[in-house]
Amino acid sequence: MVNSLSSIFNIIFLLTMILSFRCSCGSDFLHSSCKKAAKSDRSFSYNFCVESLKANPKSQTARSIEELFIISFELTISNASEVASYVSKLLKDKKFDGYARGCLHDCLELYSDAVYSLKEALRDYIKSKDLSNANVEISAALDASTTCEDGFKERKCLVSPLTKENNFYFQLTAIALTFSSMVHVGHK
Repeated sequence: MVNSLSSIFNIIFLLTMILSFRCSCGSDFLHSSCKKAAKSDRSFSYNFCVESLKANPKSQTARSIEELFIISFELTISNASEVASYVSKLLKDKKFDGYARGCLHDCLELYSDAVYSLKEALRDYIKSKDLSNANVEISAALDASTTCEDGFKERKCLVSPLTKENNFYFQLTAIALTFSSMVHVGHK
């Protein structure tokens, strides 16, 4: 009985060590990839890259830039969808005047279009590895946040209720675009 308990303990210990090593390798890859990406673009935030990608458990086992690209692409789509939902809720709030409501409608359209375009581009990329189309769509989607924010800035004294969301989305999209470029040049 003692031998079987000892054997079970040894197996559990060994499995724990293997899984721990596997997770740290994925985490190391994530950190080194975000570090490379940050070196290639000064506006790119290493910490934001690591923290946002860690939100997806698949990032812990990623072994290629392409995997991180797809994960960041999925996070961007999810975030664009969340921003569109948030804008829809804001539009139900009566505190916004006509101009602000117009800006919110524009933002809703921008983010809704981004979700659709990004989903199509990701599906096409997974199916045919069409990186050039993915880059075009990600670049276009990147503009959703800045165009949305700029609409509010056109009127003096109007504060955008979406600044935080626009900045977060912009950074996520920049991660996807940077990893896309890294896939293109072959940093696997």
